[in-house]
Order: sequence, then structure tokens, then C-alpha cells
Amino acid sequence: MASSFLPVCRQDLLDRGIDQLDFVFVSGDGYVDHASFAAALLGRLLESHGYTVGIIPQPDWKKTESFTLLGRPRLAFLVSAGAMDSMVSNYTANNKPRSEDVYAHGGVAGHRPDRALITYCTKIREAYKGVQILIGGIEASLRRTTHYDYWSNTVRRSILLDSKADLLMYGMGEHAILEIADLLNQGIPARKIRGVRGTVWYTSKAEELPPQESALMLPSFADISANTPESKELFARSYLVQEENTDALNGHVLIEPTDSRFIVQEKAALPLSTEEFDAIYELPFTRRWHPMYDAPAENGKTGIPALSEVQFSLVSSRGCFGACSFCAITFHQGRRIQSRSHESLLREAKTMTEDSAFKGYIHDVGGPTANFRHDACPNQEKRGACPHKDCMGTDPCPNVRVDHTEYIDLLRKLRALPKVKKVFIRSGIRFDYLVMDKDKTFLRELCEHHISGQLKVAPEHVNDKVLRLMRKSSHAVYEKFAAEYAEMNRKLGKKQYLVPYYICAHPGAGLKEAIDVALYLKKTGFVPDQVQDFYPTPGSLSTCMYWTGLNPHKQNADGSLEKVYVARGAHERRLQRALLQFNRRENASLVKEALRQTGKMDLVKVLLR
Repeated sequence: MASSFLPVCRQDLLDRGIDQLDFVFVSGDGYVDHASFAAALLGRLLESHGYTVGIIPQPDWKKTESFTLLGRPRLAFLVSAGAMDSMVSNYTANNKPRSEDVYAHGGVAGHRPDRALITYCTKIREAYKGVQILIGGIEASLRRTTHYDYWSNTVRRSILLDSKADLLMYGMGEHAILEIADLLNQGIPARKIRGVRGTVWYTSKAEELPPQESALMLPSFADISANTPESKELFARSYLVQEENTDALNGHVLIEPTDSRFIVQEKAALPLSTEEFDAIYELPFTRRWHPMYDAPAENGKTGIPALSEVQFSLVSSRGCFGACSFCAITFHQGRRIQSRSHESLLREAKTMTEDSAFKGYIHDVGGPTANFRHDACPNQEKRGACPHKDCMGTDPCPNVRVDHTEYIDLLRKLRALPKVKKVFIRSGIRFDYLVMDKDKTFLRELCEHHISGQLKVAPEHVNDKVLRLMRKSSHAVYEKFAAEYAEMNRKLGKKQYLVPYYICAHPGAGLKEAIDVALYLKKTGFVPDQVQDFYPTPGSLSTCMYWTGLNPHKQNADGSLEKVYVARGAHERRLQRALLQFNRRENASLVKEALRQTGKMDLVKVLLR
């Protein structure tokens, strides 16, 4: 009997009577047949449209034969680094190797190569000359044009060129992959595919470029890749143009000259309709890791740890109009919100409750931001997200539609299901959006039903200058939320606490700003166990500011861009982190050093007593 999983070996093909697969998906993750894992989701989607798909999960990249397990595909290899950029997966913010990989068998690190897309594509080319390769996923999406690479401290060209793939898919790929599959099936070579939203292609022929009236020309790779003040300003201006053209409705095609070629980024894919979103997440997933992971890994552990985070959770939405500077959601999922229907979510929840491992707890109902279930304003449906204006941030748009009613209704329905004891919300809650809601019903129900003892939120900093650069709400908004939260819990007779997250060494934050955070933490009596060091990952505004030392959104009177302070050295990052964790004995000398450097030695007795 054929396996209920997608094929992973020759025997699976024999069992299914498949001579040659249409697509072979090579993934940097282990294979989990769940909608939260791209290989499974896109594989099932293609399968539902009549294509055959196999998966090679976390191949041994040192062996060419690891890429021949399923033979040469009829149409193409689909290649992804996995759920994370491989460099982020393999290294910490301080460039130290990570000790585990939750997307790998047993959580064992080391099974995903650095720069996985480039490595995988190279091995596939060695195995099959002339085979077609399509790349996608977060690593491809956020490196689709010229980008700053933190790990080499250089500006790199589009990963489409470095990987030698035929076509790149960016963003959420459901629409693009089906359109491309049909074109390939018609005999159109991947290198000749043009006009598909959510793709990037290249050409050396200027006459093949889209008409000038429908496209914008970015500065060339040569002009923005040099480590000079002029090139960095051009890099920042190029980033801003790209950020302003991420929306499917009002964005333009972008062209970037690179060496002797042109990188062409088509407009973003249109958002999924509710019906499409529902149908994709209700494909016949087993919701299990593949049985090959039931055997112990090198560390004696079984399975894929990442499944535990999503196995009893519901993805209810995509996209985020919060647009925090350090987050690349804008570049990957976009600012438009896409939501699943209540009926679809309830059907999935009922399926979960019948799982023998279900203990009565739905772990999450959310997305990038849990309490965003609709577009920021009605205008977005017709005109898209405003390219030159933020919805949230330090100065929220007055047109933002603040309404939790529909989300409350969904949560109530889920709570009422038989076998459900509790429905948690563990995705990020935008507390500033919650504060904007004059109706406190959601706050009440959040405190009463959807947390257990503590609520994690992300104020990120306390200095308003830094918060503005982060595109976060002001510190006063967080204090207002903290007061409302405490008062609501008092009314409910509950002892529940806030656990705030903070980032140190974000662009704009020096030792003085870190001291501001330390003094606030001292005043409130909360010192975090964990502090996030700013991580300059591809595709974010904060990374652009880190590399250039400039704020592309702020021009001076002379037309130049506003300069931004950047803490670059590992030592200053350690000093800032020590200030945020001043109560640790091992940080005392670093705290004193930071206070000495800033002329604030009078604070030694305040922070270290």
C-alpha cells in the first residue's frame, strides 16, 4: 500500500506506480507533512492539481548521489533552504554556531549547509546536466536582489545568479508555483518564463526588458556594492524603492542591472482569497513527521522538534501591516492581511481534537500578528497598502480600522468545541493596536481565557528615538497597555504578568539608550532572562540602516539621508546586553565599563546595589 506521505525514496515511487516525478522538492528542513512546512504545503498543492511530487529532505550536500534518490524530475527541481535562511539557522546574532536545529531530525545541528540554496543547486547541476531548477522560500525571497550579507560583511548580488537557478519565486508561492507548473507542462523552459507575479528572472538582453512605463530601474549592483559612503547612500535609496513596491496592487516591476545582466522582479503575487487560503490548509496533510524520523538521531532523540510548536496550533492569517523595521514580513508576506474563514478553522480544530496526542489545548490561533485578521483600512482592498505611509508605528494612521470583534467571535467558537479545554494565543499580540481599541472586550477575554500566568509582548526598547527607527509605538503606549493589562487582571482576580522582550544594539541605540532601558527595568523590577541582540538579516529596513548607517526614510534639508548610529563591534553589543541584564553578577564589570564610558558612574549604586 502506498505511503500517505509524499514520496521520499525509490520504493515510494514503485509503490505508487510512478516512473518519473514531475517535481522533486529539495528542502533544508526535515520532512513534516504539515501545512506549516513549505515542502509539504506546496507539494500537496501541486499534487491536488494533478502533478506528482517527491521530497528530498535535508540531503547530505557532500554527496551528489543524495540528490538522485528520486531520479530526474520531468519538469523541475524545486529548491528551498527551509523555513529559515540557512545562515540564520546555523549561526547566532553574534556569529556563533547554533547548537541545535529544530527543523532537523532530533534537533541535531549540522545537517543544513551554509548558503543552502547555492550548495543544493550546485549539487543538482552535478547530478543532472541541463535540469531545470526553481528556487524559493525565505532565503530566496529575501536575497532576490542585491542585499547586505552580515556573515561575510559584504553586499552580495541576487541569489538567483549565485545559485545558477533558472527562476526564483519570492513571497508566498502558491499562486506562482501553479502558474509556473502549467507553463513548464506546456513546454515553456523555466529560463523563458516571463510575467508571472511573485517571480524573479534574469536576462542579458536589454530588448527583453519590460517597457519603461511599467517598470522602475534600480541602481546597479556595481554602484551599490562598494563599501563607500556614496554606494551606501545609493544602497539605502534602492532599498526604499523596493520597500515601496512590495504591494501587489500598486507596486511596479523592478529592474536591477547586475554585471552584464539584468535582474527583473515581477510584481508581487496577489493575496490569497479566503476560499483559496481555506482550500490549501485543508489539503490531506498527515500532520506528522515522516516515519523515517521515528528512529533515534545521533543524539538519541526522535522526530522533528519544530512540529511540537505547530501541531496543535491554527494558522488563521498571513501578512502584517505593523511593518517593524527589523522584520522582513513586508518583503515576504506583505502588509495586506489574508485570513481563513471560521468554518475552515473550526474544521481543522475538530480534526486536531481527534488526535490521540491532543490534551485539550489549542496552542495558538494567529499569524505574524495574532490580532490582525483584516486589512488595516478599507482602501487597501482597492488600492493596496500605502507605499509612502505606515499603518502603525510611532504615528499610527488615523484611517486604521481598529476592531477585534470578528477575532473574538472566532475564539469563542473555538473555546466552545467539545474536547477543547483552553485556547491560547502565542503569536505576537500588537499591544498598541489593542490600546487603540476603545472596546476592551478583547483585552478582557484575552486575560480571562487565552493566556496562562503571563503574556509575552514586544515593546523592544524604551527610548522613543530608537522606537521610531524600529517603527514601533512610543514607550508611553506600552506603559498605557501595561497599566490596562494590570487593571484588567485585577478586576478578574487573576495574578498574571507581562513578559516584555527587548532588543539591544539596534541601529540608533548606543550605550546611552541602553542605559535608558536599564533604568526603566530597575524602576519596574523586571530584568529579562533573555535579551535579543539585533540580528542584521537580509530584507529588513534595520539591516539596511545597519550596513549604511543611514535612514532611507529621513532626508536632511540638503537632500542627504539622515545618519544613524550603529553599534558594530562585538564588545559594544556585549556592553549593551549587560546593561539590560545588570542584575547578573557576571555582568558587573561590563556594566561599570559602560557607565564609565558614558560618564554615568553615579548610576553604579543604582544598578549594582
